[in-house]
Amino acid sequence: MRVIFLSDTITVLLFFIVWPILQVGSALICLYIPDKFFNNNKGIYKTQKFEKNGKIYDDIFKVKKWKHLLPDGGAIYKKKGYAKKKLSDYSTNNLIKFLIESCRAELTHWLPISLFWVFFLFTTPLVGFFMFVYSIIVNLPCIFAQRYNRPRIARLLESINKKV
Repeated sequence: MRVIFLSDTITVLLFFIVWPILQVGSALICLYIPDKFFNNNKGIYKTQKFEKNGKIYDDIFKVKKWKHLLPDGGAIYKKKGYAKKKLSDYSTNNLIKFLIESCRAELTHWLPISLFWVFFLFTTPLVGFFMFVYSIIVNLPCIFAQRYNRPRIARLLESINKKV
């Protein structure tokens, strides 16, 4: 429900200010959540049966063709971030870290989607709906990429551990 009434110009300007705050703020919050809270076998991070070990994301959305185009936000934060775009270290420790950071990245993109309601405070329901659609368009591809990659990395880790 709209509670703040601003001019159209200020409202549009606010969109350009609030979205980056939500996106970057979510990333910063997630960077400081301890690793122990990210487990790829539990909660929202667990691969569901219908996902067919992540294969559904390539079958339906062709994630393999476009995931390389997605930005890697983890690479931006040099000290705390973890670059996930290219895996060069296949050690057990690094694969475990990848799984943790994949869960962190997924949460980083779920948070802005869950906060879209903020726009209903200063705009009409129709525009608020478009802000929700925007949040889905911007964040869902990143979530799909994580949910596609994570089961593949988990299987790789499992096969390495079986050999040892």
